[in-house]
Amino acid sequence: MTLIQAGADIQDRVLATLIAGLEIEFGRGPGAGLAQQFLEAEDVDFRWETRVEERWLGTYESLEDSEFLLDRVAICGQLDGDWFMATMIVDGDGEAHGMLGCRSFGTAKAAQAAMVTAH
Repeated sequence: MTLIQAGADIQDRVLATLIAGLEIEFGRGPGAGLAQQFLEAEDVDFRWETRVEERWLGTYESLEDSEFLLDRVAICGQLDGDWFMATMIVDGDGEAHGMLGCRSFGTAKAAQAAMVTAH
């Protein structure tokens, strides 16, 4: 298991930075609503960037011929106040390419327990 970042500071900063940028562009009113739309549209990237821990699960076996190898990685983190555990598809450079599944949890401990037992 690898610890990526400590505390919820990074998660709070990601959301606050997103909202601030949207408020500059579109005004104070729609910033928070637009932030939720961005979170949904870019779910894979936001979850990958807000991970707290990760665990390599193995090679991702694609049905399509891929020109590079991909891995399955279990992560846990917090996004917009909610703890989650997700299984991601990641390349050798550490870039997320997709998400196989994601579950929400009430506590960091529950999300971490799910990540540890993922296969």
